[in-house]
Amino acid sequence: MSRINYPLDRIKAVAFDIDGVLSPSTIPMGPDGIPQRMANIKDGYAMQLAVKHGLKLCIISGAQAPGLLERYRALGMTDIYLGASMKIGILRKWMDDNGLHPDEVAYVGDDIPDLQAMAAVGLSVAPSDAAHEVKQAARFVSRAAGGYGVARELLEEILRAHGQWLNRSTAFGW
Repeated sequence: MSRINYPLDRIKAVAFDIDGVLSPSTIPMGPDGIPQRMANIKDGYAMQLAVKHGLKLCIISGAQAPGLLERYRALGMTDIYLGASMKIGILRKWMDDNGLHPDEVAYVGDDIPDLQAMAAVGLSVAPSDAAHEVKQAARFVSRAAGGYGVARELLEEILRAHGQWLNRSTAFGW
């Protein structure tokens, strides 16, 4: 039984922020001043598996750094929007372009710039270390802190609800 109080079998798509969600909020700076983000391997496994099962995944982030496009493209994602200062417009257009209704979409965010996007979808999700206002607005708060398995926890539950978690031999490879 899922800890997420939402009909997860309805979810067809998930949009993620990067910093504070797919990578920790505190990140080292390189000598050139560019943040050096971490990536959670278990998040990556769940993301590539979700894409293989037809779940639409999207990145909408204010981040702009070398390697981010390559990281998420390598997981099979094609809808990657970086340098997004206002996320709601991008989210709405992505939903329209993909024929998605708000109740079919989850959005995962951790800070104030994510609040509008979280309010525009059926399932709003926050990491355990998200800003107070974001946790208050979230329908589900993950057990995991940002960068430490938030995507894995959510996607595993969604795929289970769809009967697609570890249901065939392709689940055991990348």
